[in-house]
Amino acid sequence: MEWTDGKQRCWWANPLNEKYIRYHDEEWGVPVYDDRKLFEMLILECFQAGLSWECVLNKREAFRAAFDGFELEKVCVYDDADIERLMGNPGIIRNKLKIRAAVTNAAIFREIQQEFHSFSEYIWHWTEGKVIYEKGLAHTELSDAVSKDLKRRGMKFVGTTIIYAYMQAIGVIDSHEEGCFLGRV
Repeated sequence: MEWTDGKQRCWWANPLNEKYIRYHDEEWGVPVYDDRKLFEMLILECFQAGLSWECVLNKREAFRAAFDGFELEKVCVYDDADIERLMGNPGIIRNKLKIRAAVTNAAIFREIQQEFHSFSEYIWHWTEGKVIYEKGLAHTELSDAVSKDLKRRGMKFVGTTIIYAYMQAIGVIDSHEEGCFLGRV
């Protein structure tokens, strides 16, 4: 594929969607250690289940507004009125199970923070702080293990494929393809 800027990118980066190109170039695969960003990406990946990431990415700003900027303490205490408010928001994916899961997952995210001192410590401990370089996979033993642990703790919409995509998004796993200008040399 020919890119107007001459850079080669991973096959999935839609050249017609500037948000997607920026996401590929500036975020995907970049290690994240900030808990607020880790929380946002986890919630967005959960909403992506069964849909395309591009769909979620296009609604990201609406999600940020709807979920109070992904302020963990606010989302943790969402009640039925908040869930109904979110269900009425046409700017986000209005799936009641996913919305309820976001609230449940927020509380468990906070519990993990308390246990590990940060969610970053939790997610990075699985690789001893190292980035894993691999391509062409949808899940691995690592994503299986993290998914199993999060489910054991009570999180929802955290299957192994979702967790693998999450770990790619937050840079625990770097999957930029050969030929991509961001690929590992």
